Amino acid sequence: MSIPAEILRKVRRIQIVTSALVEDLFAGQYHAAFKGLGVEFEEVRAYQPGDDVRQIDWNVTARYGRPYIKRLREERELTVLLLVDVSASQDFGTNEQLKSELVAELGATLAFSAIRNNDKVGLVLFTDRIEQFVPARKGTRHVLRVVRELLYHTPAGRRTDVSEALEHVNHVLHRRAVIFLISDFRTPPFMAALRVAQLRHDVIPVLVSDQHELTLPPMGCVELEDPETGDVVLVDTLSASFRRRLTAATDAQRAELLDKFSRLRVDAIEVATGESFVRPLTRFFRQRGRRRWR
Repeated sequence: MSIPAEILRKVRRIQIVTSALVEDLFAGQYHAAFKGLGVEFEEVRAYQPGDDVRQIDWNVTARYGRPYIKRLREERELTVLLLVDVSASQDFGTNEQLKSELVAELGATLAFSAIRNNDKVGLVLFTDRIEQFVPARKGTRHVLRVVRELLYHTPAGRRTDVSEALEHVNHVLHRRAVIFLISDFRTPPFMAALRVAQLRHDVIPVLVSDQHELTLPPMGCVELEDPETGDVVLVDTLSASFRRRLTAATDAQRAELLDKFSRLRVDAIEVATGESFVRPLTRFFRQRGRRRWR
């Protein structure tokens, strides 16, 4: 099946925009954030003045009565997996951008950052089932395929099941990977699956939202349809008390989700339609980079 010219133009535009971002902003920050995630044992040798005392191997030191250090070699090549929610709620957006379009640009930026550092990139698209799996590879042509899938794939499912997606990843990835889990997280409970995945991989949730999912403007009586279930409810958006209750409920859900991520020591990124993702992504990379060198 040939890909529509409109999609190819979108892919090209995203390539131009995100390549420039990577070159100007993210390449060095990405390297600092993920440098040394994979290490291999190289040797044990006698301690020398100037060596990092944190590398002392206390078992060997106790055995021989003088300090020895354990040397590790960085395994520079990483596997980066984009684990992307393509359920029906991603086709929503009120700031001249759908959530799915934001995700495509963000995913392309992460993918180009990865290959800029000689890492491999893979893709899993999911709803309440696994929709598409693109094994991790290197190269610009491969990343362009990833972007095309993000823009062009038509999902069979409408709902979201993050647990199913994480369990699938645990089965197909046999080496430690950096996993960007990109979703609005309108899903059944998934923290148990995230806890298991985090033991094997570096899972980074990316929370995607739209302003009018969080607050409704006063538009009178309107029917709101849940895109994933098809449920329809009639609401009076002129009611200030209703709008306050809705905002309070969505704020509480977001705070609860972020608190659960924090309790699992999982770094989360928040992005929104119609807003640049440069600042939250830059903040994440910088925080990661500082933490790795402490």
